[in-house]
Amino acid sequence: MTASILILGGTTEAYALADCLASRPGLRVMTSLAGRTANPRLPAGETRIGGFGGIPGLVDYLRQEGIAAVVDATHPFASAMGWNAAKACRSVGVPLVRLERPAWAPEREDRWTQVVDWEAAVAALQTGGSKRVFLAVGRQELAPFAGLEDIWFLIRVVTPPDPMPHFRAYELLLARGPFDLESERALLDTHRIDAIVCKNSGGEATSEKLVAARERGIRVIMRERPERPCVPLAASVAEALEWVDRTLGRGEP
Repeated sequence: MTASILILGGTTEAYALADCLASRPGLRVMTSLAGRTANPRLPAGETRIGGFGGIPGLVDYLRQEGIAAVVDATHPFASAMGWNAAKACRSVGVPLVRLERPAWAPEREDRWTQVVDWEAAVAALQTGGSKRVFLAVGRQELAPFAGLEDIWFLIRVVTPPDPMPHFRAYELLLARGPFDLESERALLDTHRIDAIVCKNSGGEATSEKLVAARERGIRVIMRERPERPCVPLAASVAEALEWVDRTLGRGEP
């Protein structure tokens, strides 16, 4: 009998999990992508693109597709989807696990200012005297910083913002990780960066900028992760695979 697994995806871990599960017999693997990226890389198995229509839409989808288990492998800052998934799965009795990479933690030499929102990050920049800031917050969250007219920004995004907020002085860098340490060192040095603003996304793909900042004593303004619902957690793809096996009553493939 075939069991249907829904992966709420978009992250590196989601793609890796789909690769592992799609090769297993007796499993139908479906990955849902939010659709915010043009021409996204398609994961193994089946793919659906776009929102569900809130909690009611997700409930209908779980029932119509006969989903046996859900893995929420969305980005650590995709909090709305996380809450919707928890409520929808609870209402129809479908098991749910959250696959979430561990958060970054500051080391002794780091100069981190941890903030809960972008308003606090803006205030930290205003009081910290930064003049050349590396902004790595994603293309949809640039607007709060556009009013800081006495700061030059290096803005790194995967795809161009549309519309682009009005920054007085900036350079737009289109690039997709992972980024190695040497290139991050060169980036900070070439642009004379004195502060970095980013999210605590965790993982290795974009962590080298933090190492380079530590080496140079550069200040990092780090947005903390939003609150998530209390659901079972898997810190790695291997742990998520073990959870799937336990949940579906399957042994090792």
